[in-house]
Amino acid sequence: MTVAVLTGIAYVLVLGVVVGAARPRRSSGASDFYVAARAVPPWWNGAAITSEFTSAAACLGAAGLIATHGSPMLWYPAGAAAGFVVILALVVAPLRRSGTYTLPDFAEWRLRSAPLRRFTTCFVLVVGLAFLVAQLHAAGVVVRLLTGLPPWLGWAAVAAAALTVAFAGGMGSVTSVQAAQFWLKLAVFLGVGAVCWGMAGTSLVTGPITEPVTGPVSWLEGAYRAGGGGLAGAGDPSLPGVLAVLVACALGTMGLPHVIVRVYTSRDGRGARRSILATQVLLALFGVVPPLYGILGSVHVRGAEADEIVLLLPATLLSGAVGDVLTGLLAAGAFAAFLATSGGVLVAVGGALSACLSPPGVRSFRAAVLVVMLAGLALTAVTGPGVSMALVLLGFCLSAATFCPMLVLGIWWRRLTDAGVAAGFLAGGGVTAALVLAEQAGVKMGALTSCPAPVAVPVSFAAMVVISLVTPGRVPRVAGRMLARMHVPEHLAGPLTYRSSHGDDRWS
Repeated sequence: MTVAVLTGIAYVLVLGVVVGAARPRRSSGASDFYVAARAVPPWWNGAAITSEFTSAAACLGAAGLIATHGSPMLWYPAGAAAGFVVILALVVAPLRRSGTYTLPDFAEWRLRSAPLRRFTTCFVLVVGLAFLVAQLHAAGVVVRLLTGLPPWLGWAAVAAAALTVAFAGGMGSVTSVQAAQFWLKLAVFLGVGAVCWGMAGTSLVTGPITEPVTGPVSWLEGAYRAGGGGLAGAGDPSLPGVLAVLVACALGTMGLPHVIVRVYTSRDGRGARRSILATQVLLALFGVVPPLYGILGSVHVRGAEADEIVLLLPATLLSGAVGDVLTGLLAAGAFAAFLATSGGVLVAVGGALSACLSPPGVRSFRAAVLVVMLAGLALTAVTGPGVSMALVLLGFCLSAATFCPMLVLGIWWRRLTDAGVAAGFLAGGGVTAALVLAEQAGVKMGALTSCPAPVAVPVSFAAMVVISLVTPGRVPRVAGRMLARMHVPEHLAGPLTYRSSHGDDRWS
């Protein structure tokens, strides 16, 4: 099995590096480097977005949660689809017309505040690192579980490949890799899943087991929760828990740095909207994967950690070379997911961070990307394995409690101020951090601490509105013109020139 797994991983990583490095250079300036020269077709862009969104959590965590907790977890993948509906309805067109590429750009342009830009960059870094560390940890889990090698080899492999792709051509290289590997992931996960389903045959248990057990029953210590029917801490199957995750995903998606930058990789506003629609279709197509593996895993892989169920399934159903080959294919598909998401996060967060460096440009971008990856590796080394799903959920919660209110109010409310946004960030981010830390300290309050978004988001909105109302003097004098710019159709508004912190003029 080790040979098959390592071969699959090596193939995916080398393929990603080759595709990224071989991409034709279209960048005429730093800003083109960040947004792929605005030359990505809608379906290619949609495939890239879907690829980075179907990350470690989607490939391993969601299926494991369905296997351990059953049908309530089927709503988890639906949260992602709901998030793109919100983006399409509220954000895509106005944000593109603003002419700003990143969330810190938007904060500075809309509120006319350089300090707020730096403050926003800090939150972008935290959210991005949560997603990046989740991918690195998941890569380590795959390597350790399937080969017995140290987890750090998985981290190093993904880090090296992602850095190479990001250095080669910025967002253009990453987009090429993500779009190509989406179809690879889809083919691998559906193909292996179909084979496993066929081998499982009619052995799936769909009804209750009523045969009494007369012998001794043993429980693996620490693995099961009495009455829970699943792994402790893997997820909250209660209705409040599921709804909390839906809220976090639906509202947090619009603020993810590696998603929102995709608004600008299309040729025009129409292309951006079509890219989001393509993403919806492709997410629905990939949405078959978690339930498929979850159902099979619930029957055939019992007692394993949630992140490991998908990886152990082929060898459980098929012994010998066939099982080894299928496991190697799954490992390849998983590493395709890790590389796609890691590359997207690196480019998006590196682009935002590089604006704080001087002089701005491609060299600063590459330095920022390296800093982000080194920080991700350091955090991976000091945190425990098996936290991929929790980190992804934390990223969604923090994004929903900070960036979502800023974008919605900044796009649709004239009276928003920089002080209001800063207060909302502190309130929403503070509530999220406090409840997550309370959970880690053993204070259990159900969905309130496991997924704080339903509490933190209203707090953040309220703080932004209240503080903005009491600081009317900080409303930018050109706020009315900014809102008009964002809500007038692109072909009527004319070009907007915005001297960006990246050193280029920007226009929408």
